[in-house]
Amino acid sequence: MTRIAARFAALKREGRGALIPFVEAFDPDGTTSMQLLRGLPAAGADLIEIGVPFTDPMADGPIVQAAGKRALAAGVKVAHVLAMVREFRRDDDATPIVLMGYLNPLLSYGSERFCADAARVGVDGLIIVDLPTEESDMLVPQANRHGIDIIRLVAPTTDDKRLPLVLENSSGFIYYVSITGITGTRSTTPEHLAEAIPRIRRVSDLPIAVGFGVRSPAQAAEAVRIADAAVVGSALCSTITANLGKPDLVRNVLDQVRELAAGVRKARMNA
Repeated sequence: MTRIAARFAALKREGRGALIPFVEAFDPDGTTSMQLLRGLPAAGADLIEIGVPFTDPMADGPIVQAAGKRALAAGVKVAHVLAMVREFRRDDDATPIVLMGYLNPLLSYGSERFCADAARVGVDGLIIVDLPTEESDMLVPQANRHGIDIIRLVAPTTDDKRLPLVLENSSGFIYYVSITGITGTRSTTPEHLAEAIPRIRRVSDLPIAVGFGVRSPAQAAEAVRIADAAVVGSALCSTITANLGKPDLVRNVLDQVRELAAGVRKARMNA
């Protein structure tokens, strides 16, 4: 059983949903980013999503774009992101790590080489925003060979006819993009989730994570009452932005994760 499958199975036995915080690798620098990564599990992260910075992040809103620009200015490369995961795994062999990014840097690195190196350092899953289903052969076979889950994005605009095709090669979990548009710009509604999530469950029994519109503990709690996980990224990147240059940046971000985790853990108790 993969780390992702094992973690969701454990959470299902506990009767609760998952919190998946997103942080951009090397934001605002390598040392601070590594401190954040190491602190996330104790703060309540059930899985961790790490952004691989890219110069043309078409799905990212201005908050995550700014995080990526800071990371690129700090000199991050794909190899540095993999080195971060390797360092993290020295102390934590249980928390699933998912890399989220874009296809171009991975193809430049070499898809076979990337998947082999990613598996070697302990990456569990990939979310590739701009990988079309029809061109999945550029990465999916390589990921499958090395035991890495390919986590597919499903949007509100994914209709019933296309949904099975999108999910055909998916594994790990499904990432439901709860709004149309870019990250961090607005939020979904419980009514929308109550309609959208059952539609996906009719096609797949994989866990479903809700992202792109989750910022607060209350919104994270609402997401896991209906789905299986809440992904929070822009809100954490905003806190990093607000604390740039301050000595308590890491503590403030991890405190925010603790608040989000508390909301997720209480969600189904109050349902």
